[in-house]
Amino acid sequence: MIHVDQVRKTYTSDTGTVTIGPVNVDIPAGGVTALVGPNGAGKSTLLTMIGRLLGIDEGVIEVAGYDVSTTASADLARILSVLRQENHFITRLTVRQLVGFGRFPYSKGRLTRLDEHKISEAIDFLNLGDLEDRYLDQLSGGQRQRAYVAMVLAQDTEYVLLDEPLNNLDMRHSVQMMGRLRDAARELGRTIVVVLHDINFAAHYADAIVAMKDGDVVQSGSVEQIMDAAVLTHVFDTPVQVIDGPTGKLAVYY
Repeated sequence: MIHVDQVRKTYTSDTGTVTIGPVNVDIPAGGVTALVGPNGAGKSTLLTMIGRLLGIDEGVIEVAGYDVSTTASADLARILSVLRQENHFITRLTVRQLVGFGRFPYSKGRLTRLDEHKISEAIDFLNLGDLEDRYLDQLSGGQRQRAYVAMVLAQDTEYVLLDEPLNNLDMRHSVQMMGRLRDAARELGRTIVVVLHDINFAAHYADAIVAMKDGDVVQSGSVEQIMDAAVLTHVFDTPVQVIDGPTGKLAVYY
C-alpha cells in the first residue's frame, strides 16, 4: 500500500506559487490506480512526491511500509520505479540500451544474464521486439513512449508510477498501452499508479481512482464510487453526466 499522511508542499513554478495539501490518501496494493482531475489539480506533483523526485515540506509518505523520505535510494529503487512526463535523452541510444537503464539498481551498469532476460521480457511485453535495435531518434513519439514504459517495467519493482504515459499516443496506441499496463498489474503482480487526463480511460482500465482538485484529494475509491455525476461535476467544475456504456460507466460532458 502507498500511505500519504498530512503531506504538504509549496513551491514556485512557471505559473506562480503552487500549494499542495494537506493530502491524505491510501492507494491499495495491486491493480491500477488512476490519478485524475483538471490541469493544476496536483496529480503529477503528488506522483513525483511519492516517487521522491520532489521533496515534501510536511507529512509522511510510505510505500510498502518504507518511509520514502528516509529510505536509502538503493533500497527504494528496488521497490519503486517512476516515469516522469519529461523524458529527454540527448545521447543516441537504441531501444534496448534505454530499457537496460531500468536494470541499473541491480547491475550498476554491468548487465548480467538475468538483467538481459528482464530487458527482453519488458521489450516483448510492450511489443517492441522489432524496434529494439532502432535508435530513439528514429522512432515516433508513441514508440519512444512505449520504450520508456518498458524501461520502467524492466526495473522489476512492485510499485510503478507513471506520469501521463499516454502522451504522444493516438487512440489505438493509448488503448493498447492501458491494456498492457492492466496486464502488468494482473500478470506481473505490479501496483501501477498512473496520471490520466481522460476520466473514461480511468473508468475502463483502473481498479481504483483518486480524484484531485486544487492540490487536494477530493475523493478516492472504486470506479463505481468516483464515476458519479455529482463527484465529477465538482472535480472538473463543469456539468458531467454518467451513463452506463457497453463496457461500464462513461462520463459525458455537456
